[in-house]
Amino acid sequence: MDVVELGPSDTAAAVALWQETGLTRPWNDAAADFARAVGGPSSAVLGVREADVPVGTAMVGHDGHRGWVYYLAVSPAARGTGLGRLLMDACERWLSERGVPKIQFMVRTDNTGVLAFYDHLGYAHQDVVVLGRRLD
Repeated sequence: MDVVELGPSDTAAAVALWQETGLTRPWNDAAADFARAVGGPSSAVLGVREADVPVGTAMVGHDGHRGWVYYLAVSPAARGTGLGRLLMDACERWLSERGVPKIQFMVRTDNTGVLAFYDHLGYAHQDVVVLGRRLD
């Protein structure tokens, strides 16, 4: 399985995968998120394709110090194959190649299966509170 940077032509398939895996929310425009990531100078959407369709994705970007991962998705049919680990490894490499010293991401507290996955990969819970406000 090769991890590649996805492009604008992958938008619909990636968003469909995000919807299928429960990552989208009605107040976020997933297609716009994808477009900003693939068009930005410090972000990308990494993916693995089968038959030209993304079966796994991870959006990665940074602010120069902290790298962020969003929309890590693995199709239900491909779960348990190591694809999630492969994508996280690719995100770590992508950030390291750009000199970014830290990787972090947010997981909803009720998503215990995903929290267990990241615990298994060696990620630690951080003592922070995420604050936010909508600007649109």
